[in-house]
Amino acid sequence: MIIGVDHTGFIVTNIEESAHFYQNVIGLKLIDSFERKGSKISQVIGYPDAHLKVNFFELGSSKLELIEYVHPEPDPRPTEERAVIGGSHLALIVTDIDLTWTDLKNKGARPLNPPVEPVPGKFACYLQDPDGNWIELIEYK
Repeated sequence: MIIGVDHTGFIVTNIEESAHFYQNVIGLKLIDSFERKGSKISQVIGYPDAHLKVNFFELGSSKLELIEYVHPEPDPRPTEERAVIGGSHLALIVTDIDLTWTDLKNKGARPLNPPVEPVPGKFACYLQDPDGNWIELIEYK
């Protein structure tokens, strides 16, 4: 029985750069930072001799996990397109979508589109982090 969501995770190329982005651009609070290596994490993720750098950020009642693979070395991202199997995004609820979109764009997030109203009362737009992970902003009015 599923009872909730613990966290959402993104793979990143550089944990320090991504931590800076999620703290100073997005405004999330870093709550834990550590490295994992050895047989137990290798069993969990299915790679022998795994070595990961991990950051957790507070995200309301959930968390955002960033993972940098030290070993095995990750493959480059084949595309930054959203319309690809396995593509994912993080949707954040905001109070002023126009101001938030402009602020994040000015601080280095890569915008796809300015806020639009796809259905009455819901405004949405997409941006990307430094690794091309998609972030959706949503405001309900």
